[in-house]
Order: sequence, then C-alpha cells, then structure tokens
Amino acid sequence: MDTVLLLKAAIMGIVEGLTEFLPISSTGHLILAGSLLGFTGTKAQVFEIAIQTGAILAVIIVYWQKIMETAVALPTSRSAQRFVVNVLIAFLPAVVLGLLAGKVIKAHLFTPLVVATTFILGAFVIFWAERRPQSAARIHTVEDMSAWDALKVGLVQCLAMIPGTSRSGATIIGGMLLGLSRKAATDFSFFLAMPTLIGAGVYSLYKERAILSTADIPLFGVGLVFSFISAWICVRWLLRYISNHSFVPFAWYRLAFGVIVLVTWLTGTVVWQE
Repeated sequence: MDTVLLLKAAIMGIVEGLTEFLPISSTGHLILAGSLLGFTGTKAQVFEIAIQTGAILAVIIVYWQKIMETAVALPTSRSAQRFVVNVLIAFLPAVVLGLLAGKVIKAHLFTPLVVATTFILGAFVIFWAERRPQSAARIHTVEDMSAWDALKVGLVQCLAMIPGTSRSGATIIGGMLLGLSRKAATDFSFFLAMPTLIGAGVYSLYKERAILSTADIPLFGVGLVFSFISAWICVRWLLRYISNHSFVPFAWYRLAFGVIVLVTWLTGTVVWQE
C-alpha cells in the first residue's frame, strides 16, 4: 500500500486519539485534517468512524478495574445494575437519532462552515458551564445518577451529531449543567463512549462493507494503532488534569480554532474541501 497513504492514516489516527475525549470535537478535527491532507470521500468517512474503536480500547484499559468490578458485582449489586442500565439508557437516544437522521446530517452538515460555527458556539457554552460553582453539583459519582439523569445526558449527547460540537464536550459540559460534578460528568462520558463509539464503528463498517476490501486492512490497522496510543496518553492526562483545573482553556482553544477556520475559509486563504 502507498506509504504516503499510510502516513495520512497515522496522522488521522493521532488526531482522533488526541481529540476524541477532549471537549474540542474529534469529528471536527478529522474533517479539517482530512481536508488538508486530501483524505476525503466515503471510505475516508468510514475510516474516521472505525478508528474510534482504537480510542475506545484505550478507555477500556484505563477503566479496566471499574469495568471488572461492575461485571463481578452485576448479578447481586443494585448499584452495579443501576449503573449499567443508566449507560444503556443514555446510549439509546443517539442510536434512534442516528438511524433516523444520520444520512441527512452527513449530507448537509459535514462542512468547514458548520464545524467552525459549532466550535465557536461550543466555546461559549463551556464558559457558561464553568461559571457555575462546583459546589452546586448534586451528583458526585456515576453511581449516584438516576435513570432520568442518564436519559438527559443521552439526549445532550445527540447534539454531538452536529460536527464540531464534540461528543465528549456535549456529555461532559452537558452533564455539568445538569448537576453532575466535573469528575462524575467526565467518568460517565467515558463509560457512555464505550457502547456509542463501538456501535458506530461496527455499524459503519457493516453498512459500507461493499466499498471495503482486504487491501484496506493496513490502512485501517495503522489508524487504529495510532488512535489507541494517542487516546491512551490523552485519557490518562485528562483524568489528572480535571482534578485541579477547569475546561476554560479548551473553550479558548475552540474559540480561536473556530475563528481561524472561519476566516481562512471565507477569505479563501485555505481551501477547505467540503
């Protein structure tokens, strides 16, 4: 396979891993990185979704102890049962909306203009959320969440189908606005990512299987490996970061990045492929 194409796959994998779990939109970054690299088209879109599996594997490893404890306690523990049910409840809205509106969203919203606009709007939402005192949070662990809390976070996650919004940003910042502490919102966002991203990857590969072949295995393999490595580093860093810091720096990043994309697109300084 073309070495240059594999290098592009590695870069896209790194972008996916570094941005998937930060409130800065992995989809937005992948769209823009793909535009600059000339890595576009239907197969590229399948690739971008599939390599999320590498990123989510990193989360599974980081949270392995919690996952195993929950699995062992599941038959007898009401707390473990409620936690698993809450993750499934939060997962369902994205499944329903994705099946109903996925094609329309991909056809009309995956553009640099939409990405830039949602980057900027998302920045102001983060500023708003971080102005609220953490003492106002009523939920401090994922085990304290009710089914209604989980459903609300799941509905907020649906906003992430608009590219540039950020799945992790929607669930973490949305969770904070709904009464979760920064740590609880981040933890639940990671757990919710497991069925969401794995499901999206499997469904996309199955749906577009006609355009894929064994020749694509090296391409997808490189993307998965680099996505896993960069995500593992990023998740471990983020969990340490949130213990003493807010998400405000990410808001400033979103604002600056969105403005740069918007200005360069409008002036023609950079030709952002749609």
